This record gives sequence, C-alpha cells and structure tokens, in this order.
Amino acid sequence: MDNKFKIYIETYGCQMNLSDTEIVSRIVKNAGYELTDSLNNANVVLLNTCSVRENAERKIKERLSQIKKYKNGDSPLVVGILGCMAERLRNKILENNSIVDLAVGPDEYRKVPDLIQKAFAGEKGIAVKLSRVETYDDIEPLRKEGISAWISIMRGCDKFCTYCVVPYTRGRERSRKLALIVDEVKKLWDEGFKEVTLLGQNVNSYKCPETNSDFADLLRQCAKAVPNMRIRFITSHPQDMSDKLIETIAEHDNICKYIHLPIQSGSDRILQLMNRNYTYEHFLGRINKIRSLMPDCALSTDIIAGFPTETLEDHQATLRALEEIRFDGAYMFKYSPREHTKAYKMEDDVPEKEKIRRLNEIIDLQNRISKEINQSEHNKIHYVLAEGPSKKDKKQWSGRTDTNKVVIFKPKETTKVGEIVKVRIFDSTSATLFGEIVQ
Repeated sequence: MDNKFKIYIETYGCQMNLSDTEIVSRIVKNAGYELTDSLNNANVVLLNTCSVRENAERKIKERLSQIKKYKNGDSPLVVGILGCMAERLRNKILENNSIVDLAVGPDEYRKVPDLIQKAFAGEKGIAVKLSRVETYDDIEPLRKEGISAWISIMRGCDKFCTYCVVPYTRGRERSRKLALIVDEVKKLWDEGFKEVTLLGQNVNSYKCPETNSDFADLLRQCAKAVPNMRIRFITSHPQDMSDKLIETIAEHDNICKYIHLPIQSGSDRILQLMNRNYTYEHFLGRINKIRSLMPDCALSTDIIAGFPTETLEDHQATLRALEEIRFDGAYMFKYSPREHTKAYKMEDDVPEKEKIRRLNEIIDLQNRISKEINQSEHNKIHYVLAEGPSKKDKKQWSGRTDTNKVVIFKPKETTKVGEIVKVRIFDSTSATLFGEIVQ
C-alpha cells in the first residue's frame, strides 16, 4: 500500500450519507490511506452521492465537470462515486463520465481500498451488489471531534413508496444488534459527545435481530444508558409510529421532543398512489397522540408537490393539512421522476410551471406558520446545547434546543462548546430563534 495516497471525500444528501462517509473514512484509514480536507492535496477524490431527487444527481454531474481540471493535472488522480447514485446508475457512471474510475454502492464499501489500488493501475472498477446482511457492525465510524454524532441503527427500506429509489439503491431493511448500538452510544458519551442521532430510512420498523426488540425498546435502553446525553432520531414513518414509541419518547427527558414525520401529501388519493399505507385521518391521529402526551413537541415533515395526477383539489388538501397540523418546519420539494420506481411509469402530467407554483404556495404557507410558531417562543426559556460561533457572526454563538430549533445567542466568557446554556428567547425569524443567556 502506498501511504502517500491522500483521500478527499465530499458528502451529498442525507444524514445517512454523512454516517456512511464516516464508515468509508475508517475503512480507507485502516487500509493505510491518509485523509485530507483539501481537494488540492488529494490523489483520490470520492463523492458520496444521493439519488433521491434529480437535482441531487445534477449537483454531482456539475461537480465532476469541476473536478475534471484536477484529473488532467500533472499527478495521477483517481475519482470515485460512492453511495446511491453509484447503485442507481451502475455502469452508466463509468461509461458516461470518463473521469470516473470507480463506482461503489452502499453495501460494498469494504471494497473501496482494493478498487482504488486497481484504479491507479488503470483498471476501472464497479461494486454495487446489494446485501441482505451488511450492517458494518464491526467498523467503528471515523468521527471528527465534536459534540453531536450519528449512529446508523439499520440500513435499507422495505416500504417501496412509489416515488422513492431507496429500496433499489440501499436494499432491503436490516437492523443492527441493540446491545452494540447501546454500547456505541455509551462510548460516544465517554468520548465527550453530548448528543446522538439514531439513523434509519424508517427507524420505527427497527427490529433487533437477536432479541426482536423494537425501536421503542432501543430508545429506552439508550436513554437509560446515558441519562445526561440528548438522544434524537430520524426518520419515522407514520404507519409505524406506535403508541408505545410515542409514550417512550414522552417518558424520558433526554429523548428530544422533536419528531420528523413525513406526510408527503394531505390527499388520501395521492397517498394511496404513493403507496404510503396510511390516510390523512391516521396521520392526524398520530399527531394528536404526540401532542396529547407532549404538548411542546416540535414536528417537522416532508412534502412533495405535483405528484402524478395531482389535481388542484389534492393540492388544496395538502394546504389544509399544513394549516390544521401546523408543523414547526418542513422539507418541501417538487416531484421529480426517478427511474426504476413505480411512479416513473405513471404519466408525469403536472406541468413544470404548475409544480413550481404549487411548491411556492406550500413554501409560503409553511414559512408563515413557522414564523408564527417561533414568535410564540418569545420570552420563553430554552436549554440550548452550545455548538460554537455562528457562521454569520463569530461574536454570536449558535446552538439547538431540545426541540431542534436553532438559537443564536451571545456567549459568556466562560461558555464552552458542548455546554447546556439557559437562554431566554427575545426575537425570531421563520427559521431561527434569538436569545440571551440567563442565570
């Protein structure tokens, strides 16, 4: 192994990809490679990619065109595509992008070091076989120092929503052992991390392969193991959001009172076409159960505008749902067809201009609701996990509340990163709270 090789990794997409980058980083480091934060110093460039939306793939193609000038430089440079895009496009990536030397899917990361070696010898490589068993349980993610960490508790998805490529790019669902996850949480606390987020495409369907324990059991075990550590999780599916899970979140102070629960549409007809397996009434029932036990729990969601055959009436149902539920925030997108999904075979009949109009209407409404909810936080006290200087103003610090709201505040001279500070909110926008530390 040539230890002079330096690897630069860029990560796109979801938190799962960030977690995967930490796994790949450990694998290549164990193989003798050095990691670098600068593309200019790299012999190997790996792009960890997302395929969930067309725009995500467009970004990667644009980035590859920018990297081309480095490829044509004096020193040899290996370029690799990792993750969902490699899985989805497979051989096309190597054929259509002459600068790409290797393509590795989410279940084949162990092969990255070998494929890099072969690429330097002039051999293009592809490894995109999906696995029913790979969980990378034996690999400790290479995390940078910090206060917040991700833990992948499961991989893949069995839901097969008609618009979603995840089951095809990440394979079928398989869960890690509960005891190993709890041990990892305890180790992170011992290393100084103050917050952990448990990750899965649908954490609600977690099932320990040894004990058959469910996600509520896992959450409870983690909460008890590290009572002073904040525990978050993402993402939930409304069909599997059980009373037991909601009650478990409510019972433990260190399980953050923030739930991301994707609704996607307020129309039952569209939900059925999406194969979401719940009605709006069911979704609303879950929201009411959450709020009955945790009145201050923050809620966010995902929404798709302009799904095939969506009528103005369907769109209005989504707007009504937003008005009725009043989410704290939302990730909002216009529908983009993804190859290999069932929706891809449906006629994409909502004109692009109309999709954008509907999306903007959803965004405007949600921004108003978020702003109103944040205004109701004025004069309230929040316990904020201090993350360090704000990106916009280094004299101000930022942090997050238990409910996952970003707070900007002026630190005391003694304030430390990772400290929980008591902050009174005095101002806000639709996305941010502003406050001052109080004794």
